Amino acid sequence: MHLHIIGICGTFMGSLALLARELGHRVSGSDANVYPPMSTQLENAGIALQEGYGAGNLDATTGAAPDLVIVGNALSRGNPEVEALLNRGLAYTSGAQWLGEHVLAGRKVIAVAGTHGKTTTASMLAWLLESAGQHPGFLIGGVPRNFGVSARLGGEDAPFVVEADEYDTAFFDKRSKFVHYRPTIAVLGNLEFDHADIFPDLAAIERQFHHLVRTVPGNGRLLVAGGQPALERVLEQGAWTPVERFGKEGDGEWQLALEHDDASRFRVTHAVANGDDAMVEWSLTGEYNGYNALAALAAAHACGVDLARGCAALSRFESPRRRQEVRGEVAGIQVIDDFAHHPTAIAATLDGLRAATAKGRLLAVIEPRSNTMRLGALKARLNKSVASADHAFWYQPPGLDWSLASLIAPQGERASLHDDIDALVAAAVGRAEAGDRIVVMSNGGFGGIHQRLLEALEAARAERRA
Repeated sequence: MHLHIIGICGTFMGSLALLARELGHRVSGSDANVYPPMSTQLENAGIALQEGYGAGNLDATTGAAPDLVIVGNALSRGNPEVEALLNRGLAYTSGAQWLGEHVLAGRKVIAVAGTHGKTTTASMLAWLLESAGQHPGFLIGGVPRNFGVSARLGGEDAPFVVEADEYDTAFFDKRSKFVHYRPTIAVLGNLEFDHADIFPDLAAIERQFHHLVRTVPGNGRLLVAGGQPALERVLEQGAWTPVERFGKEGDGEWQLALEHDDASRFRVTHAVANGDDAMVEWSLTGEYNGYNALAALAAAHACGVDLARGCAALSRFESPRRRQEVRGEVAGIQVIDDFAHHPTAIAATLDGLRAATAKGRLLAVIEPRSNTMRLGALKARLNKSVASADHAFWYQPPGLDWSLASLIAPQGERASLHDDIDALVAAAVGRAEAGDRIVVMSNGGFGGIHQRLLEALEAARAERRA
């Protein structure tokens, strides 16, 4: 079967393409924004890509119409390829529905949901199951470095881990994507307001999370973060599945106790299993990553992975690409890439890195690119989100309808605003010293700024030597 995917280079749709290819389908796709790491994965898998959207893409690779078109949720009416699809009466579906019907059906599905931490938690869980010899399938909105790909089918009878996104499904299906997944186990990691482009308020997102809860069977499990009022409101709407909570020491069935402030070492206790506990020592930092690990350990345990084995496997876990990923180091200055898309995520990442940075300064480079931040829905929280940074370099992207200038003014000399990437790179490199960490925070390509920073650091080092 020939499947054509419109919007193929998004993290979800690109992963879907890899699964379709693994199932033996001919796959082609189009997108307006093609950049690594997803474009690299697709090309390596032999998937034909067309740059831009147009009617000709629908039969560009074979000269005939595809058997089925999968439409990404970023596409809407008025897009020329969508209009051609409808006018020609071709068969089409959404990515989430295709995944649910053709990959997840009949599998033991573990869905990882939440405003933050889905990619990291799902990657950890897949790794824990892999380390236990279960050969899981997975679809993750990033590239787990322990696997090198964002999706695979896994063993026929193995569990399948899916990052469960609350964003809407398609222009013709406004339900959240995760309602299509029908999980046996659902992880609810946290919940706060996001996706201001499609949700009017937090209550609307809570309603979608409850739709997910309604699909989990009575013989399944809900693993829910403690201390999350929005998640408690979701459960108050009704739950028909056993609930286990995870959180701080003394609270819930799964408990975490930090041994070090940077969360590089912590103890996990399963309170319902005679107080069974084990220690985690790993390369990640930040208390929030500790809670991500706790959720993954609880889900893996529900799939038969004992706690001690799971904790030991985490010592070999590598964070997904674009999640505190060190892109390079020049003259003792690290350049780190992080997929920060929300003030809470920015603050949590910087807090964790601050705790793990014994010497040197933390320099944050931030592009407010997500739909929520571009709409300014959470702009009042941006000042506090960079409290742990020694200096914040803010980028005012073209088309942003509000100015960062007045918002960041209270930061004084600890912040600077730039509307040109080259000028921002020069300013960051000019301030950086040996031992510093430059943390780039954006959910997009950011004009290749990571490589530009590394090249500018190399040039500065060569100039000093000369």
